[in-house]
Amino acid sequence: MTQLEFLQTVMPFKDKVFRLAKRLLVSKEEAEDATQEVLLKLWKNKKKMQEYRNVEAFSMTMTKNFCFDKLKSKHAQNLKLVHSNYKDNNVSLQKQLELEDSVGWVAKIIEDLPEKQKLVIQLRDIEQYTFEEIGKMLDMNETAVRVTLSRARKTIRQELTNTHNYGVK
Repeated sequence: MTQLEFLQTVMPFKDKVFRLAKRLLVSKEEAEDATQEVLLKLWKNKKKMQEYRNVEAFSMTMTKNFCFDKLKSKHAQNLKLVHSNYKDNNVSLQKQLELEDSVGWVAKIIEDLPEKQKLVIQLRDIEQYTFEEIGKMLDMNETAVRVTLSRARKTIRQELTNTHNYGVK
């Protein structure tokens, strides 16, 4: 596999690898390092890459495993989760503060979800993978992916409703 073929194969999903790493590692710098490591591993194994049916799914699995290994190591750090990808310029300051607060609550709720639910939410709702692709990446059947996603969304909805209704009778 030439360098050009490698770039044509890997570059379309490089950002997805980064977003998954950022969701799992929280830190932008750690996610950039993880993305670079995964791409380097893919480059080193470029001769075997043609054996894989879905290189994107394989790289997402590599990213997930690398991030879990990193979190288990003693180098893992707890850093603040900051969402900077949500902007609406036509909103009043009050509404903007409420929306930012809600996004922060959702991020915190997602962080508190079990790992499987957190991964399924990330892959389905943020990365827009199909249930079949998620099932292959996480070694789950499609029904289990759907159930896990449903439970994660239900938990997020309940926790957010409880947060917003706190003190209201």
